[in-house]
Amino acid sequence: MAGIQIPPDESDVSLQQQLLTRVTGAGNLVSDDERSVAADSWSIKSDYGSILDDEQRHADAAEALSFGNFHTASDYSSDKEEPDPEALTSMLGFQSYWDSAYANELANFREHGHAGEVWFGVDVMDVVTSLTKSLCIEISQVQMPNLVDDTTSELVEQGDKCLSEWSVLDIGTGNGILLQELAKLGFCDLTGIDYSEAAIDLAQSLAVHDGFSNIKFLVDDVLETKMERQFQVVVDKGTLDVIGLHPDGPIKRVIYWDSVSKLLAPGGIFVITSCKSTEDELVQEVETYSQRKIKATRHPENPKDQEGCRDPPFKYYSHVRTHRTFMFDGVVESRVATVAFLRN
Repeated sequence: MAGIQIPPDESDVSLQQQLLTRVTGAGNLVSDDERSVAADSWSIKSDYGSILDDEQRHADAAEALSFGNFHTASDYSSDKEEPDPEALTSMLGFQSYWDSAYANELANFREHGHAGEVWFGVDVMDVVTSLTKSLCIEISQVQMPNLVDDTTSELVEQGDKCLSEWSVLDIGTGNGILLQELAKLGFCDLTGIDYSEAAIDLAQSLAVHDGFSNIKFLVDDVLETKMERQFQVVVDKGTLDVIGLHPDGPIKRVIYWDSVSKLLAPGGIFVITSCKSTEDELVQEVETYSQRKIKATRHPENPKDQEGCRDPPFKYYSHVRTHRTFMFDGVVESRVATVAFLRN
């Protein structure tokens, strides 16, 4: 999805310069061998759960692409060893970029106490947290019929109290600020994962500094997740966008939805925020994924087992669209869509 080409303001130019600086300056890129060593080191440190077979997972995802058109967010060719100079910010699709970026932010926090940038801005984060809270309260009230005769104020009060019972997972948590904001709203069982160890170090440091030491942070790649636990709420703010910037973006997006469907408990809420996909595009991508899952559950030896006989993994629930001009992947973006899905 190409962003609307409008002149950025000073803050947008500053953000673009920061991104380019991280890639070309202090954020030195690492080689494939170094990334392999880092991945091996990470797999040793993240010793919970089991490791999936990469070749099988990619094969399954590649096969899944034949069932429909998945959104492609990168023009890279996977046989390129280095990116074109004009497309340096597409390095956002690589872990090496984020390792370098968060290492810089971690050093900046330790030296100056700066928390780093809020992805998509504070306004969008407020929309995400407010929507997550309202959806959890809404679903909790439906599940508590004894509250029907209560006044509105009592419903809201009891709804706020129920937030502590909702477990939340933030995918690609970065500096973890989103989870801090959810904690302020009343959520207690909060976990953040990120494949960058520097990001997790920064998130943990900020959480302790700001008085939120109860928030759990783990080094974990959602595409190769070792998490065995399921959560009632899963939140993604920009992670799918970044995954789509990788040369293997289409395949990785299929793997992504597989992972989310396993991490989200039945009846849970998935809240995803994107600047690269519209509401309609996200809904279509989920529907295409659901069709693949339904076909995978059919029994070819039973002709009566028709397509659609099983519920799809996700069901569209709600959406919010916010507007804010900023630079992403070298393009000026002016829309952000937040969409909520229910896990069947």
